[in-house]
Amino acid sequence: MEPSNTDQLQPLPDHNQTLGARTLHEWKQLAVLGAPILIAQLAQMANGVIDTVMAGHASAEDLAGVAIGASLWVPVLLFFAGVLGALQPSISGHRGAGELHKIMPTTWQGIYIALAGMVVMILLLVNTQPVLALLRLDATTATIADGYLKAFAWGVPALLLLTALRGLTDGLGHTRVIMVFSLVSTVLNLPLNYIFIYGFDFIVFQLPAMGGIGCGWATTISNWAATIALLIYLDRSNAYKNFHLIGDWVAPARAEIASLLKLGLPIGFTMFIEVSMFCMIALFLAPLGAITVAGHQIVLNVASVLFMLPLSLGMALTLRISFLVGAQDHEEARLLARSSLLLAVGISCINAPILFFGRDWLASLYSSDIAVQQVAAQLFMLGALFQIVDVIQVTMINVQRGYKDTKLPMLIMLLSFWGICLPLGYVLTFKDWLTAPLGAPGFWMALIAGLTCAALLLTVRMFRFRPAGFDAH
Repeated sequence: MEPSNTDQLQPLPDHNQTLGARTLHEWKQLAVLGAPILIAQLAQMANGVIDTVMAGHASAEDLAGVAIGASLWVPVLLFFAGVLGALQPSISGHRGAGELHKIMPTTWQGIYIALAGMVVMILLLVNTQPVLALLRLDATTATIADGYLKAFAWGVPALLLLTALRGLTDGLGHTRVIMVFSLVSTVLNLPLNYIFIYGFDFIVFQLPAMGGIGCGWATTISNWAATIALLIYLDRSNAYKNFHLIGDWVAPARAEIASLLKLGLPIGFTMFIEVSMFCMIALFLAPLGAITVAGHQIVLNVASVLFMLPLSLGMALTLRISFLVGAQDHEEARLLARSSLLLAVGISCINAPILFFGRDWLASLYSSDIAVQQVAAQLFMLGALFQIVDVIQVTMINVQRGYKDTKLPMLIMLLSFWGICLPLGYVLTFKDWLTAPLGAPGFWMALIAGLTCAALLLTVRMFRFRPAGFDAH
């Protein structure tokens, strides 16, 4: 797990090489940075799968309570994770510029933002009763959801501190570090879930079964264990001997915090816009019945797993481009930004056929209900088209984050998701204004339309964007 020497990571390109050789060199750097990110993302996704499966075996009410609780904390967490996402390009840029003395002060300002986020997020999660009342849940499910959220809230400080420290490790190019500690959290979550959900009785030690509420406690403990282990590692690792949290402590700096918020708030709002849109689609589809909702959820789940590859590529692009910009190598950054479009198309040419040609088999993996399989198989065909534009948009928006250009991309995503996807999806699904009501396929057609708009606008933005100091020659 020990990272390489900082100076050996993300080497600067050799401009005497051919264009093709330089492009391959940059793609290799993306692979080195992105592969651990992909494993970390999959490990984090596995936690949600573990919670869902184990809560489902407890009871239907426990599964519903955990699912509803997760649907409330995930958008909030993604917002704050997006805000703290300003740390990666900022720290990577400092490293590219050789300004190592700025790295720990920037890290500490991110930690202060995380501290403020902790307070807000905890207050929201322990006061969700009005929201749960609006959902008109049965008493048992509402009690489980409320208990799950309150247990989960105890782990919020660890979760946001881990997110802030990821800004340091990823920003330095040490993406393997968070990969390892994400795996630690996942490995711990499985036995802890078993103990807290189903109870534990060993000689004199007894723990009653908590059902879905136990998922919250298991997640909290695994998050704290991973965060404490990361802090110990950072304190003792030779790779971080020049980056000490305690020794390099700095007081809050208003200007630095404002700079990070200027970069991070649009990222946070963009992530919130996206996840809230998918939550709204699920609510809109509810009146169409359980079979339709189940088929939609199957396709969304498979698409989310496949999305981890382009998302990891995008996060690696943010790190690499911000490093090159910090090093004032705008020519190489532009080469990487433009060639990443080829990578995006290549990934979509892998993901889309998986959904299209594997639609029947994938549907059968998730459900034995023939009606559900038929709905899912139909939506998988649209999901294949959705993958193509979704891969391109996430690649392009992460390129712009590497350039610290986040405000206009946020507005593009707002237009695409809330200006096109939701209203058009509602019309196509339920109304006869444009065609006969299409049901669930209507929302997936709207997703394709909205994401096509986002992909096109973000690609145009990438080609037209000129950072400060760029010589267009």
